[in-house]
Amino acid sequence: MFKPKKKRRPKRQFIIRKKVCSFCVEKAKTIDYKDIAKLTKFTTERGKMIPRRVSGVCAKHQRVLAMAIKRARFIALIPYIRK
Repeated sequence: MFKPKKKRRPKRQFIIRKKVCSFCVEKAKTIDYKDIAKLTKFTTERGKMIPRRVSGVCAKHQRVLAMAIKRARFIALIPYIRK
């Protein structure tokens, strides 16, 4: 018997835009552990650090950012776990 072909949906076109490091754009010399507002942008609601592939931060600044977040946690400026 003859089976009718299923109609295919047209594929969606996505524009892939490269993420730009926000610290490189600002030309930031240092990332301060006391700047809590900036550090909380790079943590999840559970308190985890957002990975580089998600945040778009370059490798150099991601390393400095991780150290700043860890220092702020140690001094109790940022909680380790948010409930």
